[in-house]
Amino acid sequence: MSTREKAEVRRLPMMPIRDVVIYPHMMTPFVVGRQSSVRALEDALAQDKKIFLATQHDASVDEPKPSEIHSVGTIVSIVQSVRLPDGNIRVLVEGLERARIVQVAADEGFFRATLRIPQLRGDVVTPQVEELMQRVTGLFEQYVKLSQSLNYETMLNTVRVDDPGRLSDTIAANLGLTIEEKQELLEIFEPVDRLVRLAEVLEIEIEKLNVDRAIQGRVKKQMERAQKEYYLNEKIKAIQKELGRGEKSEIDELRKKIEAAGMPKAVQEKAIQELKRLELMPPMSAESTVSRNYLDWMLAVPWKQKSKEIRDIAKAEETLNEDHYGLEQIKQRILEFLAVRQLVKNPKGSILCFVGPPGVGKTSLGMSIARATGRKFVRLSLGGVRDEAEIRGHRRTYIGALPGQILQMMKKAGTVNPVFLLDEVDKMSVDFRGDPSAALLEVLDPEQNTAFMDHYLDVDYDLSQVMFITTANVMHTIPQPLQDRMEIIRLSGYTEQEKMEIAKRYLIPKQRKATGLTDENLTFSDAGVQAIIQGYTREAGVRNLERELGNVCRKIARRVVQEGPEVKVFITAENVNEFLGIIKFRDTRGEEKNEIGLATGLAWTEVGGQMLATEATLMDGRGKLTLTGKLGDVMQESAQAAMSYIRSRAQLLGLPKDFYRNIDIHVHVPEGAIPKDGPSAGITLATAIASALTRIPVRRDIAMTGEITLRGKVLPIGGLKEKLMAAHRNGIFNVIVPKDNEKDLPDVPENIRSVMNIKLVETVDEVLEFALERPLVVLEAAEAVGALAPEQSETLHQ
Repeated sequence: MSTREKAEVRRLPMMPIRDVVIYPHMMTPFVVGRQSSVRALEDALAQDKKIFLATQHDASVDEPKPSEIHSVGTIVSIVQSVRLPDGNIRVLVEGLERARIVQVAADEGFFRATLRIPQLRGDVVTPQVEELMQRVTGLFEQYVKLSQSLNYETMLNTVRVDDPGRLSDTIAANLGLTIEEKQELLEIFEPVDRLVRLAEVLEIEIEKLNVDRAIQGRVKKQMERAQKEYYLNEKIKAIQKELGRGEKSEIDELRKKIEAAGMPKAVQEKAIQELKRLELMPPMSAESTVSRNYLDWMLAVPWKQKSKEIRDIAKAEETLNEDHYGLEQIKQRILEFLAVRQLVKNPKGSILCFVGPPGVGKTSLGMSIARATGRKFVRLSLGGVRDEAEIRGHRRTYIGALPGQILQMMKKAGTVNPVFLLDEVDKMSVDFRGDPSAALLEVLDPEQNTAFMDHYLDVDYDLSQVMFITTANVMHTIPQPLQDRMEIIRLSGYTEQEKMEIAKRYLIPKQRKATGLTDENLTFSDAGVQAIIQGYTREAGVRNLERELGNVCRKIARRVVQEGPEVKVFITAENVNEFLGIIKFRDTRGEEKNEIGLATGLAWTEVGGQMLATEATLMDGRGKLTLTGKLGDVMQESAQAAMSYIRSRAQLLGLPKDFYRNIDIHVHVPEGAIPKDGPSAGITLATAIASALTRIPVRRDIAMTGEITLRGKVLPIGGLKEKLMAAHRNGIFNVIVPKDNEKDLPDVPENIRSVMNIKLVETVDEVLEFALERPLVVLEAAEAVGALAPEQSETLHQ
């Protein structure tokens, strides 16, 4: 590039300037006002019109010291000066060259500076320098295009120069840089170094302008969209005003609805407050939609609307009898509830829980109660619900938030006193989203549900007038605190006679109507219905019975279509298999013989009572007890207890003391894929093992249930009514039950108790005496020593 041969030293008047940096080759106007600056200017005008200008560090200082002035400035020539009326002087200067301060001295009220001016031997434009100049020029063109303050054509003409120093100074003077950045470029004496630094500065400035342009573009779009929405909203308001449906009238209408809704004072105040917020919002904003939805829900749920209740007990009893046969306990409870309503003005709402097997009419009973009391009926299925928000709702902060199912159902009912059925309350789940059963604690507590708090509405809602009814198949899956809040009413399975009456009164007319048949087309005899109940269904409820009756009706309907409406069919026990096929359940108890090691137990399941066959067999071994049939821990422990009891009573059972040493005992409960558990099979297991060991058959016309202890005591069990009904349903009329369950016998229907021989026992000895085909032979003390006789140890396969 260029080299310095020597540096020229000159002495010139110096003028500090503020907020501007003067570059060589540039014409710059400014106003001089300070006295020291005026004297320096007058001195320069009196000589060769040359003056040194340097930028001061702090523009707020009026009389800067030499140390407060940058050491590098520009020697300029004064082109023009004009004194203004206020005493200031407007000057136009042209930058000549850079100079560095060597010394500053005060001279008659102004500064005079000794300057060193670097002299360049010559400038040589090499290809590299030319390429650098082109790059800087190209960057400046981009800068000018992006900048809105520079004229594109004027700037391009300005930078069309061949001298690198002049090019860099021209571009630097036209950039929108800070004083510090301009001063930094001024202090670079070498043109090539100045061009390199200028290229870096231009790239940074171009990036800034690009970011500014992108931001301005987004802001412009947002402003345009906002202006468009504002314009359209104003148009809508104008149109609505012309039609007489202004926004104001809508707000007024909402206010009238709130005042007429009958809300409590605190709730009404919150609704009015929300209405005021809505009034101030732009109608098309997202927040406005959320607020409007909230007010709509506040107005949708009932606050004072109430069904007129039927309090005529005789009429209510008639309605209940029309809809359901039997279920006397529940009917009595509903009539008691209505009687209390007549005597007490505002009684607390009751919470009933119907527990029973499927198909016994729990859900339909809720509908019948609503009809008998004249209330609206709503049903909420809780099966599989695992989110607490399903009960309490979501807070309004969530997108798409809604009230919980409780308030949604209250909106559907439209009254504050409906019959609210919570179906399948025993089948709720729990996961990370919360426990819905815990949320129900407040709903089903008469002391708390006067102020039920839904997360969405966030106000107290009174549920105390609602008649809640819950249904469940089993109780053990319902949390204890929830059970404590409900009045449990158990619905056991129906007897054969009850099923017969239900079929004749309800199911047959219902299926006949559903299939379009008349009374003349199809008639059922009592024997025919009984044949369907006994041969094609084996259940606690009546769902399968209804399906089989529907199956018969559909087949008759097909014949009516094919042969004409004059078809008449009479269903009897003899022809029922023509419509339903072969019998599915056959009672073979009378034909089977008493067998060794096979005892019949009674179990209580979710679907009602069931028979539980228990098998025991012996084989050579070392005293091992094997249990199969997918038995639970409690049932396995019952078998161990039964085995220990038999070993302790070996002599009284006619067995040697060491009978178990050379044999293995295998106990199996058929239907191995079905899990079984519970202690009530204890005496059944003991009887089967004792029969296998003593080789005395068990009576097949006997079923039994009871828990066993190591001392041979028989403890009480649950579900006695369902178990006795299962035995009756399967044709077994001799049943062994614990003595302590005698108190439960009145719950068993009279028509079942009257035909059954119920043996109440306290010990296993009594069980064996009644269940085995013949009495046990007690061994004498001498006989009790020794192994089991060969005829006793052989495996029995009967």
